[in-house]
Amino acid sequence: MASTDETGQITRHASPPGATPPARPPADRAAPGARMPRWLPRAMVLALALIASFQLGSWAFHQLTGLLINILIAFFLALAIEPAVSWMAGHGMRRGLATFLVFLGLAIVTAGFVTLLGSMLAGQIVKMVEGFPDYLDSVINWINETFHTELRRVDVQEGLLHSDWLRKYAQTSAAGVLDVSAQVLGGLFQLLTIGLFSFYFAADGPRLRRALCSVLPPARQTEVLRAWEIAVDKTGGYLYSRGLMALVSGIAHYVLLQALGVPYAPVLGVWVGLVSQFIPTIGTYLAGALPMLIAFTVDPWYAVWVLVFVVIYQQFENYGLQPKLTSKTVDIHPAVAFGSVIAGTALLGAVGALIAIPAVATLQAFLGAYVKRYDVTDDPRVQGHRVRGTNGPGRLTRAWTRRPGPGEPEAQEEGSA
Repeated sequence: MASTDETGQITRHASPPGATPPARPPADRAAPGARMPRWLPRAMVLALALIASFQLGSWAFHQLTGLLINILIAFFLALAIEPAVSWMAGHGMRRGLATFLVFLGLAIVTAGFVTLLGSMLAGQIVKMVEGFPDYLDSVINWINETFHTELRRVDVQEGLLHSDWLRKYAQTSAAGVLDVSAQVLGGLFQLLTIGLFSFYFAADGPRLRRALCSVLPPARQTEVLRAWEIAVDKTGGYLYSRGLMALVSGIAHYVLLQALGVPYAPVLGVWVGLVSQFIPTIGTYLAGALPMLIAFTVDPWYAVWVLVFVVIYQQFENYGLQPKLTSKTVDIHPAVAFGSVIAGTALLGAVGALIAIPAVATLQAFLGAYVKRYDVTDDPRVQGHRVRGTNGPGRLTRAWTRRPGPGEPEAQEEGSA
């Protein structure tokens, strides 16, 4: 029987010399009632803190997505007006005043265009409302002559006024007035936000660059300034090419509308030029719809001629005018430009489609300095020509020949005399 001490613990006898001591239990098997490691609570708290931070950051990002998009638009707008502001500031004008004058000029041009367009639309709407009975009579007469019916305008008007569809439409429209008003106010607030940020970016451009470079080492400062300069050049070149294409498109459509005798031809030409170039993806269709509608009020066949001209001119612009102007100002391949617009639309919608081309052009020009290029060998296969030998049709000659060693005769190329 094992002896015990006063505390009740078993006294372990020393092992005799040469005997193997008893094996201890493994360390990973904790005895009952053992305490947890000290690092485990800290790890759990850290994991919970990381998860909470990620959730909070994700929530904040989704809440601020609209503001971030507005800041991105304002940044590219500031890059677009940077050359004009820098030129005026270089001639002794204060940078803030130069930025204000540029924005004032843009606001005056925009307000004048919107005023002319609004007066034109109001006049055409009044004209269409006044001439609606005549249009309705002509349509009813055509239906009666074609299908041998006896429709009358009074019956059609009474049927429309007492129809459930018109009543439901009126109720829906009345309920949607508040939604439209809220959207208009939201659009004005968004426009004001973009204008303020773009003004600050353009007016405080040197201070912003200095603040950004102050937290970077000198080598990184040079790269950031070079990327900024490239972005200014590419964005300005993109807007220049778009403005030039808008001018050509506006003049071409003005000539057509003036030849057809469509009213408000100058305003419609400006409308087509601006909308088709500065509203991506659907701008062409929006631009051509209004001239077709106005031309239809003059003669239905004029609307068909306008549609044909819009389609033909769009093909000329896509395959003839735009690649040449884009290659000279933005220096980006048309296929890359098209793919960047699709990617930008998928990421940010219409805003992404608008800024995709200058962004990709800036990235391409910036990364081009880090790509090592070599002289291309003067091989006809580079141009897509197949080099055929004398060993049968379709067999290609070798693209290289082995240099002869010392004392060896010169080897003739395959297929030579």
